[in-house]
Amino acid sequence: MDLTLDHQNNINLINEKLGIGKAFDIKTRPIKVLGKLVQLYYLDGMVNNLEVIGVLEKILNLPSNSETEDVATLIYNNITHKDSKFIKTVEEVYEHVLNGVLVLVIEGSKEAVIAETRNFPTRSISEPDLEKVIRGSHDGFTESLNQNISLVRRRVKDGMMRNEIYKVGNKSSFNVCLSYIEGIASEKRVEMARSRIQSVHIDHLIMADKALEELMIKKPFNLYPLVRYTERADIVAVHLYRGKIAIFVDTSPSVIIGPATFFDHLQHVEEHRQTPVAGSYLRLIRFVGVFLSLFLTPLWLLLLKYEVVLPEIFSIFIPDDEIKISIFLQIVAAEIGVEFLRMASIHTPSSLSTAMGLVAGILIGDVAMQVGVFSVQTVFLVAVSAIGSYVTPSYELSLANKLVKLVFLLVIMLFGYIGFIVIVVLWIIYLACLKSLDRPYLYPLIPFNWYDLKQILVRKPIKEVKE
Repeated sequence: MDLTLDHQNNINLINEKLGIGKAFDIKTRPIKVLGKLVQLYYLDGMVNNLEVIGVLEKILNLPSNSETEDVATLIYNNITHKDSKFIKTVEEVYEHVLNGVLVLVIEGSKEAVIAETRNFPTRSISEPDLEKVIRGSHDGFTESLNQNISLVRRRVKDGMMRNEIYKVGNKSSFNVCLSYIEGIASEKRVEMARSRIQSVHIDHLIMADKALEELMIKKPFNLYPLVRYTERADIVAVHLYRGKIAIFVDTSPSVIIGPATFFDHLQHVEEHRQTPVAGSYLRLIRFVGVFLSLFLTPLWLLLLKYEVVLPEIFSIFIPDDEIKISIFLQIVAAEIGVEFLRMASIHTPSSLSTAMGLVAGILIGDVAMQVGVFSVQTVFLVAVSAIGSYVTPSYELSLANKLVKLVFLLVIMLFGYIGFIVIVVLWIIYLACLKSLDRPYLYPLIPFNWYDLKQILVRKPIKEVKE
């Protein structure tokens, strides 16, 4: 609804929409400027009080002999704060007040003036818990959109970087920023991301980037992550120069990077902070760990099910016959037990979580072996598999692999090696059919690209760009 020349009617409509008198933190007060009533609106706790005082000082000190009759324009021209502008509707007043902006509704004008006075409560910059490095920067994103974009801008000093802002949310709007480097990111990819953001219709984005991802991807029952999350500004900057797009959501400390393939989720910033040889070694160890987390216990169950004769060196992995519980039930119970420990450590205060994990893991495992619930081999192999899952840089990918591993175990138990071969083939076909934006999920393996595959398998040295 547009603002009108009826000042009192404008005030009544805005007061009703904002719930003035019912919401204690939404403040309003009238002042008189050059004989005209000016109604101030702002959200207490989300504005900088000194900035608000600065605006009031500017407009209250306007000379009384000003000849202009357009008080709104005169006020606007004398506000030195950044991002001041005119707005014309009650809905815009409502939206800007709830976003921490100072709004001035002026008598005799069809336009209101806004002044940038926001000062959101936010925590200080710290290193992300999930992406720690030995060498390199230790600054991570916070819940402030502007601060997060500034951290990336500090690294990407390129005039071709574009930050497009969108409003998402019908009742409670959230700022969403689409970032890319023009000329490097393909226009098709950018347009695809842009159209998907604009097609999102939801009341709010309180769950921030995860809710936005689900609404953009529109594959709610897909196991594998089709985008990558990061809380590090250097990772976002590097991926922007690789032609990818980044999506920031206000109130979220993590950023969406896309497209993200299966192999993108296996890379870690620590590999690029070491020498090429050391980085390649770390990458190889990580690949082995992920493979073990997915296939170690299913293959062991398969070998025991068919009583395959193993070489003498592997005979230690054959469990004793004294354990009455089947190997399948032992593995499943142990895998679920590891998840219990992981979830318990998350919900335990940090000062106690380390002790709880050690005591629970060692004590429960030892007791379970003594009473004959688990064999020593089961505990050992499940522990190795669990460590491999924690080696996976992407938490979302490790969780998806755990679910797939449980499916592998169930199929082996029901259908044997034939079922295992079939389910692995179906799993690969499933991954090959997935797409992250415009990129196949198993690229560069499917479709095959040897040059890009080498860059994934081996950490190549950084080459100087020749002018």
